[in-house]
Amino acid sequence: MFLRLLSAPLNTIHGIGTAAVPKLTRLGIFKACDLLVHYPRDWEDRVHINPLNSYHSGKVCTTVKVIAQEWIGYGRMKTLKVYVEDETAQASLLCFNRPWLEKQLVTGSEHRLWGRFFVKYGELQSSSFETENIELKDGGFNRILPVYPLSSGLTQTMMRRFISRTLEKYAKDIENELPAEIIERDNLMNKSEAIYAVHFPKSIEELEKAKKTLIYEELFYLEIMVGKRSIERRSGAASSGTARDNAGTISLLQEKLLERLPFSLTEGQKKAVVEINCDMASDMPMARLLQGDVGSGKTLVSFLAALKVFENGGQTAIMSPTELLALQHAENAARILEPLGLHAAFLTGNVKSKGRKELIKNLEAGIIDIVIGTHALFSKDVVYKNLKLVVIDEQHRFGVTQRSLIMSKGNAPDLLMMSATPIPRTLALTVFGDMDVSVIKDMPPGRKTIKTHLAKESNEKKVYDFVHKELEQGRQAYFVYPLIEGTEDIKDAVSMAQRLSKEIFPKYKTALIHSKLPEEEKRQTMDDFRKGKIDILAATSVVEVGVDVPNAACMVIEHADRFGLSALHQLRGRVGRGTEQSYCFLVYSDELTEDGKIRLKVMLENSDGFIIAEEDLKLRGPGQIAGTEQSGYLVLGIANPIRDIAELERAREDAFAILESDPDLLLDNHRIIARVLEEAPPFSEVVL
Repeated sequence: MFLRLLSAPLNTIHGIGTAAVPKLTRLGIFKACDLLVHYPRDWEDRVHINPLNSYHSGKVCTTVKVIAQEWIGYGRMKTLKVYVEDETAQASLLCFNRPWLEKQLVTGSEHRLWGRFFVKYGELQSSSFETENIELKDGGFNRILPVYPLSSGLTQTMMRRFISRTLEKYAKDIENELPAEIIERDNLMNKSEAIYAVHFPKSIEELEKAKKTLIYEELFYLEIMVGKRSIERRSGAASSGTARDNAGTISLLQEKLLERLPFSLTEGQKKAVVEINCDMASDMPMARLLQGDVGSGKTLVSFLAALKVFENGGQTAIMSPTELLALQHAENAARILEPLGLHAAFLTGNVKSKGRKELIKNLEAGIIDIVIGTHALFSKDVVYKNLKLVVIDEQHRFGVTQRSLIMSKGNAPDLLMMSATPIPRTLALTVFGDMDVSVIKDMPPGRKTIKTHLAKESNEKKVYDFVHKELEQGRQAYFVYPLIEGTEDIKDAVSMAQRLSKEIFPKYKTALIHSKLPEEEKRQTMDDFRKGKIDILAATSVVEVGVDVPNAACMVIEHADRFGLSALHQLRGRVGRGTEQSYCFLVYSDELTEDGKIRLKVMLENSDGFIIAEEDLKLRGPGQIAGTEQSGYLVLGIANPIRDIAELERAREDAFAILESDPDLLLDNHRIIARVLEEAPPFSEVVL
């Protein structure tokens, strides 16, 4: 039986009672198979001795003798302190909230000790430790123990027991999911052995082999799913019956638009337009990811693609994550495209009933050639006459389901996904592995690199003084805060908007914008800021994806250490949209964490969004980047695309070679793959 088919309810496993079930479900564990793929986040090596004097090289694992006890502190703070020694050193154990250890760790007794030690007040100490009497034969020492992610009410001991009993009951019946020749070629373990060894390995060597087996298998099937999706997309063209023109070069209407522009396209834009034209001239529906930093001109490229579609009698839908951004795109489309004969429209959930009915009627009749909006574009009542191009702007902000819904409004339409958050190579091999990628690396001429400065919170007056000088020269500024309304420790947008207006910059007009304000108020505020009626905009990260304000010269991000790298890079990109020099100030807490230091150092040293995206992926993991967490199409159990890049590339090579030589998986040595996909498909949610 394949592991994913172990559907026995949790209460059928010995030891899991009714009280434990809801605690396990909070971890996404609903049945037996979920328990077995609840992989450890770490392993504790309690086999190899690491004496007290080697505490700096890792957790101590040694045998100690208790040499003394004493109680320190008074009243509720009274704490047991136990002095121990091994052959190398002496140390003290601080037994916070563990008074019962007085009767266990008696003077003269010997115990196995495991824990993290540090030097404090001139002595070696630990408050996070475990002990076990030396006479106990079947304890937790002399073995490698798994350490699991937990939820409230669960302990490591409980989780280990639950998984151990599940393994005893089911592990021996788990079938292999990899072709035999791959298992033999790479010296991998059988699935049943690997799943047991990853939880309870007999040695570090066995653990590494089990991890290698399970990581490769997970990535292999991810790439099989990506490869099959690519094949299905290619075959979709045949069923659509759509004839394509054969020109991949710049079209007549595209040339007309380029002649009207007061500037020339960058080389990156030109290349992207030609690549998109070639895709749209092909017999296969386009599936292309357009990457480019904030301000690199991706939207103009999408308008040029819409012109190509218009020439062939089709419609274009551009989906944006916010009404503000959708409105800006719609206004630009009307200004740029309507003189060339296209009819543009703006559709969001806030478009009023009468106007909405007329708009939807015109869409269905084919009178509207390009429609720009939010999720309203795939509402049930929205019907397109001939939707041929779907453009998804800031693709990481939309879930898979939303993408599928808009794609279903047409008959195998072309898909162009745009991202100002560059997709690192590792994710390009996984989530977007079946898509072609265009990259706009260059910026429009005249743009200057934004100068980035770090400032301690205690030195923020210098930042205010600098911004004041820029305001005096007629420039504008953003002040961004992590919270709408905060606490005493964290500045927030609401209270700081008042302070900026009344105390810090009383001569200048300050406005406030955040996600909880009505859409019309947000739209009006941004419009006034763009027109120069507002000098200072106090905001949350709602402006991360915002409108272009070329006159904005300063971006001040307070508590910058609380933002992710991607958000910081996007916010920084809100300035520097004009020809004047712009500045970004990252104001951080005086007590900066190590993680915060790393993030801010990356921002200070890099302006390349691709480098920043790679660093972000290393720091935060693949789930939180490129929309994979909310969209649910990169849910990995044990593999990590960054750490396991070599395995990922090998798995991709193997998977694509198999699908190219045997796309229907009919050969005997590939039937196991076909069975897995038919009976227990992994990554069944990997769809677009």
